[in-house]
Amino acid sequence: MPQPGEVPSKASTEDSFFDLLVETLEGLDEAARAQFLKQFFRTIAQIDLTEAQSTEYWTRILHWRRELASSIGRNISLRTAIVDVLSSSSSLRVPVLVEYDDFKKLQINAATDALTGLYNRRLFDEYLDKELNRAKRYGQQLAVVILDLHKLKEVNDRFGHLQGDHVLQIAATTLRTTLRASDFAFRIGGDEFALLLPETDAEQALTLCRRVRAEYESQVRALQMDIGVTLDFGIAVHPNDGDQKPALLGAADERLYELKHSARTPPRVVPRETPPTPPREAAPAAQAARVAPTPPPGPSVVREAPQRPERRKWERVSLGGTKAHAVLANGQKTARVIDLSYGGVALLLEPDSELPEQFNAVLHVPILPPVRVVLRKVSSQRAEGGRIRLGCSFIS
Repeated sequence: MPQPGEVPSKASTEDSFFDLLVETLEGLDEAARAQFLKQFFRTIAQIDLTEAQSTEYWTRILHWRRELASSIGRNISLRTAIVDVLSSSSSLRVPVLVEYDDFKKLQINAATDALTGLYNRRLFDEYLDKELNRAKRYGQQLAVVILDLHKLKEVNDRFGHLQGDHVLQIAATTLRTTLRASDFAFRIGGDEFALLLPETDAEQALTLCRRVRAEYESQVRALQMDIGVTLDFGIAVHPNDGDQKPALLGAADERLYELKHSARTPPRVVPRETPPTPPREAAPAAQAARVAPTPPPGPSVVREAPQRPERRKWERVSLGGTKAHAVLANGQKTARVIDLSYGGVALLLEPDSELPEQFNAVLHVPILPPVRVVLRKVSSQRAEGGRIRLGCSFIS
C-alpha cells in the first residue's frame, strides 16, 4: 500500500491547497480579498500590484483556468493558470512561485489526514475517479469499500477523545499492514474509512475485509475497554454494482448500513442484478460451506438506505510541522496554527491564555501573505503539556 508521505501526484495535492485558497477568497468581502491578493502576488511572484490590479489578475486567472479546462477536456491546476497569465503579461519575474521545501510539506499535509496519516477525503474522490476510469479502459474489476468504526462515540464518551483517537490510529495501522501494495486506504470522515482495491472481485474483497476486521479486533482487545469496538464494512464492485461513482458509493453505503443494523454477520456480496450463469460442477465441500447461494430471480426490491450522518462540510489542511502561527490580541500573544479550513482554524494556546469569545487575529501560513481575520471560539480541549487546543470559526 502506498505511504502517505510518498505523494503520488504533484498536480492532485497541489490542487488541494490552491482550491482551498479559491474557496477561502470567495468567502471574503471585496476589500479584504483585494488586500489579500496584493500580498499574495507579492509573496509568490515578487511583483507589486495595486489592489485593483491584483483583483483584475485574479479574475483573469480564474477565467483562463476555466477556458483551458473547457478546451482540453480536463481540470487545470490553479498554479498552471497563474504562471500562464503572469508570464503572458510579462509580470512574472521569478519562475518558481514558492519555496520547494515549504510547498512539499503542504503537498503532503493537503493530501493526508493529520491524525491517522492516511490519505484524506479529497484524495479518495480523485483516486476513485482515476481507478474507475482505468478499470473501464481495461475491462477490470474495482472493489470500493466503505468502513465505519463501530462504537467510536461510546469510546469517546467513556474513555475520552484521546482514547478515541488511539482506536482510530489502530484502525489506520491495521489497514496499512494488511492491504496489498496496489491497494489504497483513506480516512474520509470522523469514524469512516474507505478502500480502493483494483482488480479485486466481491469474494476477494469480502475475504480481505474479514481479515482486516479480525486483525483490528485483536489489536483493540489489548486495550481492555469492554466495548465491542470493530470495523463494519460495505462493499461494491465495478462493473456489477455500476460503472459510475455515485452508484458504487451508494451500493457500498447501503451494504454498510445493512450490516450495522443486522445481526452483524456480513452477507455475501453479490451484484444487484446477477446475470444467469451456466451449470457447473459442484464446488468442494469446504468452498461450498463458505459461499452463500445466489438469490432466486424475482422482482427487484428497492430499499431505502438509512439516513447517513452529515459529513464534515470542509476538509482540513494540517499545518503541523510548519511555522504557521497566529498573532492575537493586538500583537500581545501568539499561538500555533494546527490546521486550517475554509470554515475556520485550530490554534494551540499556552495554559494561561485567556481570550474573549470573539477576537481578532493575524494568520501567518507558509507560502501565503499574512491575513487579518475575526475568530469566534467553537471548541476547547486539553492537549499535551497542559496546553489548549482551541477550535475557531471565521467571522470575517
